[in-house]
Amino acid sequence: MRSSVLYQAPKVGVIDIRSSLNYAWEALQAPLVVPLLNLAIMVCSVMSLMLFIERVYMAIVIFSVKLLGKKRYTKYKLDGVKEDLEQSRNYPSVLVQIPMYNEKEVYKLSIGAACGLSWPSDCIIVQVLDDSTNQVLRELVELEFKKWTGKGVNVKYETRNNRNGYKAGALKEGLQKNYVKDCEFVAIFDADFQPEEDFLCRTIPYFLDNPELGLVQARWKFVNADDCLLTRLQEMSLDYHFSVEQEVGPSTCSFSGFNGTTGEWRIQAIEDAGGWKDRTTVEDMDLAVRASLKGWKFLFIGDLGVKNELPSTFKTYRFQQHRWSCGPANLFRKMTREILLSERVSVFKRIHILYAFFFVRKIVAHWVTFFFYCLVIPYNILVPKIRLTKLIAIYIPLTITILNAACTPRSLHLVVFWILFENVMSLHRTKAVFIGLAEANQSHEWVVTEKLGNTVRQKHTVKSSKKARSCIRDRLELMIGIFMLYFAIYDLHFGKDHFFVYLSLQATAFFIMGFRYVGTFVPN
Repeated sequence: MRSSVLYQAPKVGVIDIRSSLNYAWEALQAPLVVPLLNLAIMVCSVMSLMLFIERVYMAIVIFSVKLLGKKRYTKYKLDGVKEDLEQSRNYPSVLVQIPMYNEKEVYKLSIGAACGLSWPSDCIIVQVLDDSTNQVLRELVELEFKKWTGKGVNVKYETRNNRNGYKAGALKEGLQKNYVKDCEFVAIFDADFQPEEDFLCRTIPYFLDNPELGLVQARWKFVNADDCLLTRLQEMSLDYHFSVEQEVGPSTCSFSGFNGTTGEWRIQAIEDAGGWKDRTTVEDMDLAVRASLKGWKFLFIGDLGVKNELPSTFKTYRFQQHRWSCGPANLFRKMTREILLSERVSVFKRIHILYAFFFVRKIVAHWVTFFFYCLVIPYNILVPKIRLTKLIAIYIPLTITILNAACTPRSLHLVVFWILFENVMSLHRTKAVFIGLAEANQSHEWVVTEKLGNTVRQKHTVKSSKKARSCIRDRLELMIGIFMLYFAIYDLHFGKDHFFVYLSLQATAFFIMGFRYVGTFVPN
């Protein structure tokens, strides 16, 4: 008799544990979980639909543009302008600004590329704006400046004893120098960007017969996209931005932002918009919105690429994404009234800036990714009474993913990794959006994106960092990973929709990135 009891005890115990879990959740569902989950699903469904409509709209525009072969920049007749310019030799004066801050690995590349631009030497000024706090590095940059000066290039080396206004402050002070007064245009390149020598020859002519044109910018061309999985996934996201988002704005005569680099401004447009401002961490977007509200037009040249470097360390990438997510949300908060009351642009353009550019792309896109895929789906497993429709759970996300991934055909096999990666990053982007909207202290943090240049090789850093990685962890990502793993196990035992497959993969992605086993690792 005793042995029989001992034999049956484990079976009864398992049943009791499962029953107690079910009773606990059923007790919780009635007063609290069900109405909140219903509300969350409704809100996420609306946001998903907003994002879906925006993505499909942009896909239709791009498809039409490519089908007809009429991109905005192809409408400009430049052959006659170039011939007149070569015959008259009446070249406009151009300022080339290179803002930098402790750019040890790339300062030679950027200065060398800017000094190698093909333009009459008496009509170009290369301005190195060095805010470096490392005195030894400042001396090295100064030596590079003297080297190019000795070769006959008109280079100016400007330093500051403070970082007031960060990049915006440096660019603003650079434009106030006496030798800039005769310049009509200013080209801006961040420290890791290397323009081809014909960059000015391919951009300046657009301005000459189009006085309403305030900005011409090129796309980015990534030199280290194949370094690691982190850079490949970044390439997928950014290719969509340049292939679709940047093309749609000019093609539909609506708003298109400035990427902060590889762009050439008419200085008059900058002055008319009120100059550079440091009220947010996206000074480029701030200037672009203000210039657009003044009636200035922008042009994006999709077939002109400028080489640059993607962040290959996860820590650096997170800092960059915080700034890129927090800054637009903070700017949205500060400029909503100004945009609504603007009278120099059409109502359509004002609505497009507020709704499509800011709200859907900069806020909703992050929120729906995090709340729906990292919170709503896991909690929905515990409430069998509520069923997610396939339209919201599968078809809409699948369409959005395909439209995004199609811009980088060579990485289509990585689409599953890209989805899991973007879901993890949505945690940090959502947090950054809330910080920006609330204008918390972190909303004005500016951490320069670290560049590795050509001096640090991936194989060496990966081999030398295995021991160092073990002590690095991000608690928030690990907590979300544990949270999703718990629901994956629960669904495996009680669920019927096989959500545990997705949840276990997503939990693994949170753990991998929580322990920073992604990207390269550079020892201090």
